[in-house]
Amino acid sequence: MINLNVFSQILSLIDRELFKDLVSKHKSDKHQKGINSWTHLVSMLFCHFSSADSVRDISNGLRSTTGNLNHLGVVRAPSKSNISYINTHRTHELFKDLYYSVLDRLWQKDTHFRKDLGQLKRKVYLMDASIIPLCLSVFDWAKFRSTKGAVKAAHCLGL
Repeated sequence: MINLNVFSQILSLIDRELFKDLVSKHKSDKHQKGINSWTHLVSMLFCHFSSADSVRDISNGLRSTTGNLNHLGVVRAPSKSNISYINTHRTHELFKDLYYSVLDRLWQKDTHFRKDLGQLKRKVYLMDASIIPLCLSVFDWAKFRSTKGAVKAAHCLGL
C-alpha cells in the first residue's frame, strides 16, 4: 500500500475552484469516458512523482492506494485503457492554464522561491525517439534485429 500524505499536500496547492473554472472554460469534461479532468490530473501527477514507466504502473499504483483515493477527490482508480484514452483525446490546454495559474499563485505567495520559479517559465521541449519499422529485404542497411529492419528517428520539438 502506498502512503499518499506528501502527494495530497502537493495536490492541496491546486485551488479546486480555479480548476473547476478551467474545466468549464475548456469543456474538458464534455465527452468524458468515465474519468473526469481531476482524476486525469491526479493520475498524471502520480505518474511523475512515483516515476511510473508505463500506464500499467500508473493504474496499479493508484489501485494499490485502496480507500485513500477518496481523500484526493478520486472516486475510483482509472484503468489502463481509460488512461490511454484520455491522454489521447483530452486537450492539454486545461493543464497548461492550470500550470501557469499555480505558478503565478506561488510567485505571489512565496518570495523566497522566486529565483527557482523564474526558471520554470523557460521554453519547454518535447523529445521523442521513435523506431520506424522498415522492410529488411528492401533496406538491407537498416538491420534492427536478426529478421527485422528499422531505423530510429530522434525528434526535438519546441513547445
